[in-house]
Amino acid sequence: MDAAGGRLVCGREQLRPSESKWKLFGWVVPEAGKTMKRAFWSDLFREATKAVSRIAIWSFVAAIGIIARPIVLHGQESAAASPLTLQQAVAIALEKNPQRKAALADTKSAAYDVKIARSSLLPRLTFSETVLRGNDPVYVFGSKLRQQRFTSADFALNTLNTPAPFGNFSTRLSGSWTLFDSLASWRSVNRAELMKEASQHELERTEQETEYQVIESYFGVLLAKKQVDVAEQSLKTAEAIVERSKNRYEAGVIVESDYLSAQVRFAGRKQELIRVQNNLSLARAQLSAALGLSTSTDFAPVDELSERSLPAVKLEDLEQQAMTSRPDLRRIRSGEAAQKQSVLIAKSSFGPRVNAIAGWEADNPTFLAGGGGNNWLAGMELQFDLFQGGAKRAQLAREQATLEKVSALQEAAKDAVRLEVRRAYYDMDTAKQQLEVARLAIADSKESLRVNQNRYDAGLSTITDLLASEETARRTQTDYWETVRRYFTGYAALELASGTLNPQSPVVTP
Repeated sequence: MDAAGGRLVCGREQLRPSESKWKLFGWVVPEAGKTMKRAFWSDLFREATKAVSRIAIWSFVAAIGIIARPIVLHGQESAAASPLTLQQAVAIALEKNPQRKAALADTKSAAYDVKIARSSLLPRLTFSETVLRGNDPVYVFGSKLRQQRFTSADFALNTLNTPAPFGNFSTRLSGSWTLFDSLASWRSVNRAELMKEASQHELERTEQETEYQVIESYFGVLLAKKQVDVAEQSLKTAEAIVERSKNRYEAGVIVESDYLSAQVRFAGRKQELIRVQNNLSLARAQLSAALGLSTSTDFAPVDELSERSLPAVKLEDLEQQAMTSRPDLRRIRSGEAAQKQSVLIAKSSFGPRVNAIAGWEADNPTFLAGGGGNNWLAGMELQFDLFQGGAKRAQLAREQATLEKVSALQEAAKDAVRLEVRRAYYDMDTAKQQLEVARLAIADSKESLRVNQNRYDAGLSTITDLLASEETARRTQTDYWETVRRYFTGYAALELASGTLNPQSPVVTP
């Protein structure tokens, strides 16, 4: 920079010998006027400010990095999935699943209903303390008698008609006991116990359904992992095809459309990989929900989706076993038996009732000092309803109609169970037979892809043939793993339909 006969230079640049110079921070400046010196110091201040700003910015970034690093590491640690076996998953679900908890609460409620019904067989005792004060003639007359303080002066007409206010502290202990009610109480106990059995059968069925949900979700995660593996392999294959097409296009062997087709297929495989990766995340969330945990809880199944033999079963045996083992059918049978007790209870209402009653009472003018009297009373009571406006007959007819409904529903449930067993059996058997076909299809599709790749490299086949064989190879692998999953879940569904699914199922315990 030239100014006032001087030249501002940097580094090793030479000045005229006649010029005196001085150096600061690598800047060489001639001795010039004040204007030149002000310009120099202004430039120097600006450069120093920029340097300080850069140092401050990088220091801030470094500090943020140091602070954020533990947070990132913590996030990575929290995001680490916990290893989980299928047996562990079933055990967790039977403890945490909310549907199972609700069914367990129903069984507890039914157990308390039994206690309530049994309480009607025991006597009733009641204690009461009453404080009264007034000038009602009948009240005053009776209270004085109960306190055993009645005198001849109390027979005066003025005293009888307009007595002075009188207070009474009454302590009562009374009891009653239904000795006979035409067996209605005993039948209520029987009905409550049968409903308790029904709730226990419902709990068993809920546990089986929970186990099946866990099995299905667990194998859903295993399948999703395999689909990700297949998608990644397909992406590599598509990338290799793009590379082959690019080389052949640049060599002038193929047209540009072949190269573009390979690129389109590569883009499609990228999209497929994104989709199956998200499906894996969703499958993990579904597994957590089946376990009764938050969907943010991540588990990594340690088992691998692979073929293995399961015990052979017969359709006829499964149908017969379902009729006796299905918890929901046993629940319906218990409900039918309970409804029969309801009909008997309605019939008992037409019979007589015999009650025993007793009571003791102490009446005093004050609460603590006493000074009164006491009395007791005991007796028997026979009750018989002569006319209730037809309510009892209507109630009996209603209970009988409900029994008919329950019986019809039981037959319908049996038919539905038989059909469910057959459907589950055929689905499982279909998947089992398809495994062999799917296994062979994978081998054939891989060989076909290899041959088409060689033919394409030799110029003996088109890009269409190569892409078709690549699609077939991908689809056969996907179909195979889907068939493996359907075989295991189908076997579990068959056990669920027959009522034999439990934590020791061959599907759960390899």
